[in-house]
Amino acid sequence: MDTSSLMEQILSKDNLNAAYLQVVRNKGAAGVDGMTVEELGAYLSENGEIIKEQLRTRKYKPRPVRRVEIPKPDGGIRNLGVPTVVDRFVQQAVAQVLTPIFEEQFHDHSYGFRPNRCAQQAVLKALEMMNDGHSWIVDVDLAKFFDTVDHDKLMTILGRTIKDGDVISVVRKFLVSGVMIDDEYEDTIVGTPQGGNISPLLANIMLNELDKELVARGLDFVRYADDLIIMVGSKQAAERVMKSVTRFIEEKLGLKVNAEKSKVDKPKGIKYLGFGFYFDPFAKGYKARPHPMAVAKFKAQMKKLTCRSWGVSNAYKVQKLNQLIRGWINYFRIGSMKGLCERLDSHIRYRLRMCIWKHWKTPKNRAMNLIKLGIDRRTAFRTAYAGSRIAYVCSMGAVNVAMNNKRLAAFGLISMVDYYTARCVTCQVG
Repeated sequence: MDTSSLMEQILSKDNLNAAYLQVVRNKGAAGVDGMTVEELGAYLSENGEIIKEQLRTRKYKPRPVRRVEIPKPDGGIRNLGVPTVVDRFVQQAVAQVLTPIFEEQFHDHSYGFRPNRCAQQAVLKALEMMNDGHSWIVDVDLAKFFDTVDHDKLMTILGRTIKDGDVISVVRKFLVSGVMIDDEYEDTIVGTPQGGNISPLLANIMLNELDKELVARGLDFVRYADDLIIMVGSKQAAERVMKSVTRFIEEKLGLKVNAEKSKVDKPKGIKYLGFGFYFDPFAKGYKARPHPMAVAKFKAQMKKLTCRSWGVSNAYKVQKLNQLIRGWINYFRIGSMKGLCERLDSHIRYRLRMCIWKHWKTPKNRAMNLIKLGIDRRTAFRTAYAGSRIAYVCSMGAVNVAMNNKRLAAFGLISMVDYYTARCVTCQVG
């Protein structure tokens, strides 16, 4: 394919319109100039031709990205870079043209940030390999990958395929556009800001070099962006692969492997994309399920949404709980977790009952509500006047009968088990 005149494809009306619509769909916060997504259309109507001419003549100058620090579950910080909406628009236009070109080069076992691919497919492929005799895992953790990409190495790799100097120029400008941290400008000598529309593609272009090396060595692997696991048949082979692959990543790609988080282990000892793995003796093979850390995170989020002191209506709490449940199960639905869903359902209902009980406020009101819900008068008053121990009272039979599962469902709360059963799909590798 001729890649020497890609800029005109990038600046075509159809491509720019598609880029604009995608940026609007993505929404997102404003960059350093304060321009919002809602203001982008009017700005492009007035300045679109100027931007196109700047890109043709290599005079387009991206603005620095706005640094946002996101706390990580392990206590670290993930640095996100928020480009201006205009820069996001240009990046999207470039990415739309470059993506089909590089898609032809990417390996089938690379699943991150690619069209029609997802994390669940990566987990299913990993399971397939585990059950094909690969009983040892090399879990490679790249330290702050997006912050450590070597610009020169990346541009060299990009230049092997892309021969249009205008495109090469604008990509490098995005890499070196700098970052604003607390109103102070800082150069970006290395790294591709995590948060830009083109960053995922550039990450895959860089890490495709690692994929090619693994293929050349005859290794079976699965990669989702910078989350890589390599599957081998023995502990000795795994330790050997860990050393040699680490050497390649650091010496040839200029990246850094996190020695503390990288490890060699059996499938049951690793966490991959939020999933854990266990051996099912009946099926005589490995299966996936939500990792305990993912379950703990879900419980923490659920606990916040069912906090009795949160000053919102219980109907709103149910709405937010349902969003959490749907999102969590949609992600983990390929895992075996019916029993887990049953336990979580029970806990969610218990905490929601406590919220409702507190909302009833006075003992008299609580007794009247229990009677309305079918509890005999004596039991209702004895329960309502049992004291202020809400957790204890809501574990009693009267409260469970009054606010039974059917009534909570009528109130709007969805069942994790029912939703999981409906969403559970046959495990197939895409």
